[in-house]
Amino acid sequence: MAKKKGMTVADLRGMDAARLTDEIAKLKKEQFNLRFQQASGQLEKPSRFREVRRDIARLKTVLREKSQSATV
Repeated sequence: MAKKKGMTVADLRGMDAARLTDEIAKLKKEQFNLRFQQASGQLEKPSRFREVRRDIARLKTVLREKSQSATV
């Protein structure tokens, strides 16, 4: 599902809301772990912060689109 440069919006739009929410939770945990690795000096790939943050934003955007289309 996740590509090397992040997730594609086309893939995300095919998921249901529950799966999107699960992916957001998984990425939030990864973001938390990245912060710990950075604080302890063990972070190998600092660019992963940016990827995770953008993936979370992408997921939230698609989730919001789905909720908006369901209410309209």
